[in-house]
Amino acid sequence: MISKRSGRAAAEAPCRVTVCRGCCCGDPAKIPGVDHSEQIPRLRAALAGAAPVRASECLDVCDQANVVVVQPSAAGRAAGGRPVWLGLVNDDDALADIASWIRAGGPGLAEPPGVLDLYAITVSRRVREGLEGQPPGR
Repeated sequence: MISKRSGRAAAEAPCRVTVCRGCCCGDPAKIPGVDHSEQIPRLRAALAGAAPVRASECLDVCDQANVVVVQPSAAGRAAGGRPVWLGLVNDDDALADIASWIRAGGPGLAEPPGVLDLYAITVSRRVREGLEGQPPGR
């Protein structure tokens, strides 16, 4: 039986981070010189206790590999924050900037470091909704 989260637990829900590891993201043949196998463990370590990090199958934005999506916390969403899609995240400095921003509150609660503007991408509604578990076209 699945129980509903209490109002307090829902209000405290942290940011969530999704890292694409589909057909192109994480592929050393496509993006050489990046330690793809350590990217997620490094991000998890940087965000320990602040936000869960999960790997996803292809997020369908292959031309922007490696892709990271930061979903706002419950408080961030209540403040107007929306998921932020970042592409070409292929260096440790970008991971550190992402982790620092999330630790400061993430979407809706903290301004991202200016350098993350260089990584921000726009994706189709179909792709966005697919990540949030909604059927395309709704």
